[in-house]
Amino acid sequence: MERVPILKIGDILLVSIQVDMSDQTALQLQEDLAERIVATGSHGVIIDITALDIVDSFVGRMLSTIASISKVLDAETVVVGMRPAVAITLVELGLSLNGIRTALNVERGMELIAAARGDEFEEDDQLDTGADVETTASP
Repeated sequence: MERVPILKIGDILLVSIQVDMSDQTALQLQEDLAERIVATGSHGVIIDITALDIVDSFVGRMLSTIASISKVLDAETVVVGMRPAVAITLVELGLSLNGIRTALNVERGMELIAAARGDEFEEDDQLDTGADVETTASP
């Protein structure tokens, strides 16, 4: 059975799918990726599907499942390298890829993950600041 490589770049895991996704390969990828997210504490997952010419409903569901697993483990998922034919096929199949952001390339995907993490930290800072103001303002 072929395994999909998972590379670590900073706090992002890069998954480059270069093989046809069989059921077993997809299930193994889900398990491997979940283990790597936990082991590395990564906050982002980029799935590069540039090499995929055709995406069927199985691959679409697999991508959605990976995004859901990643989200539960506190990691944002971005799919990059989607070809126009693949995007058309996904829309025609009615697959919305809930929870998955898309970008044209790996660089843009990394920017999206960085922005998502930055927004989250700003919200936390605002909540903390608001709580401090209320605490100091009350008699």
